[in-house]
Amino acid sequence: MFTLNPVSRKRWQRFRSLRRAWYSLCLLLALYVLSLGAELLCNGRPLLLRHQGRWYFPFCRFYPQSTFIPGGPDTRTNYRRLEQDQAFRAQGSWMLWAPVANDPLAIVPIEELQEHLRSRCRLSSIPQLGGISVNAELVITRYIGMEAFYPGNAPAGRGKKLTEFWELPPALLDTLQQRLQLTQAFPAESYYCPGLPGHPEVQITLPASAARSVPPRLLRLTISGLQGPDLPELVWDFDPGATLPRNHRESYKSLPEELQELITANRQRLSAGESVSPQEVMYQGRKMLLSCEQESVRFPFRPVAGHWLGLDDAGRDVFARILYGLRSSLSFGLILVICAMTVGTAVGMLQGYLGGWVDILGQRMIEIWSALPFLYIMILMGSIYGPSFQLLIFCYALFNWIGISYYMRAEMLRLRQQPFVEAARCLGLPGWKIALRHILPNSLVPLITFFPFSLVGAIGSLAALDYLGFGLPPPTPSLGQLLQQAQNQRWAWWLILYPSLTLFTVMLLGVFVGEGLRNAFDPRRQSRLQ
Repeated sequence: MFTLNPVSRKRWQRFRSLRRAWYSLCLLLALYVLSLGAELLCNGRPLLLRHQGRWYFPFCRFYPQSTFIPGGPDTRTNYRRLEQDQAFRAQGSWMLWAPVANDPLAIVPIEELQEHLRSRCRLSSIPQLGGISVNAELVITRYIGMEAFYPGNAPAGRGKKLTEFWELPPALLDTLQQRLQLTQAFPAESYYCPGLPGHPEVQITLPASAARSVPPRLLRLTISGLQGPDLPELVWDFDPGATLPRNHRESYKSLPEELQELITANRQRLSAGESVSPQEVMYQGRKMLLSCEQESVRFPFRPVAGHWLGLDDAGRDVFARILYGLRSSLSFGLILVICAMTVGTAVGMLQGYLGGWVDILGQRMIEIWSALPFLYIMILMGSIYGPSFQLLIFCYALFNWIGISYYMRAEMLRLRQQPFVEAARCLGLPGWKIALRHILPNSLVPLITFFPFSLVGAIGSLAALDYLGFGLPPPTPSLGQLLQQAQNQRWAWWLILYPSLTLFTVMLLGVFVGEGLRNAFDPRRQSRLQ
């Protein structure tokens, strides 16, 4: 049976006394165990199915549709639709689903999101701006946009004189006559004009004009209102079935009752599938434009009930992809670190124990090998064999063992001169047994202390490769691939927050574990500056 010597037992007790490191290790192991059972926690297929007296396990086996529907096609079964089938339920069949019934590769149907669509109502000011063209007798020949100046119907203006609407100052009349008679250039000018009874006061602006060969026949005037600055735009977002908006509730409550009823009626029409055109309403004595629109299904889609972390740009559940991506990241890191440490330990032991020309030749070969560009080799291998999990492990393992081989070589060079090694040689033990049975157990401290940090580095490297597009092939769930989507869809905050928070948490736990192991295996007592 496996037993610990007193020194190792003391180190283990010291590690457990470091609560931050011990709790981080327990939490990291729990996360990995949960990710290994991802199919039991998060799956778009039932865990268990009972049909016609037989048991089926769809989460780990493929069953064609013809298995449950006589005469059906031999294609993938839509278990959601099958569960709603009356003939299927009439036979006493039932299904047991996972706690989170979402698949990391399945696209969520748009119909499932229809009930979560919000409605947005916007109340904005109608700008008081119009255009008028007049001739030499100041008769209006063009009259557009004047409806914003009158609460009711705007009076007809075409064919009437400008002086029938506003009291024109003498300076404006002189300027109009000069522009209609002269060909020189004129700057832009504005004049205040009081309104005659029944007409509002306005500001008339004459635009700048360039010099021309003949005087103009018509002059274009811009009419702007003077009723004060426009009211700020008000925007309210409503959840389905809610009576109050999610934002700016106080401003919504201050609206007149008839305006609130109009907004409610427009929302009901939108939920029924009807289109609602913008409407002119009166608010605080001003003409305002009320527009209501229904949110459309657009991927990435925000978090809703049933998809608590939202959907990615392809309509797949983010929580499911994070859970399965966490398993890929941790498995990749563990496999890579074990392979790298195994190869690095073997190479370092061989160099350090034999020494001499074996050590020198080995060092020169390692220096040449470490100078090879890893990313170029990764791109070349991926273009030839295609990206895959096995290819990533292989390419990383080719280079990741170099660092640990240096430490193991140094440990072997130090320990092979110790008295217990000389005693083993005197007893006639072969060299391989001395290296494996006596030197290696005493040189495991670098392996144990560097293991968590190497694991963190491997997880970060996989996320970086997935982010650059050289990692796991799509549609494999990956944390880096979700972050790459977040760069292109920066408004989708859930694609930024949840994958980065998961990656940060896992790497932070790994660093805490590595820090605890380093302190536990350090033979010197910790000192702290007070």
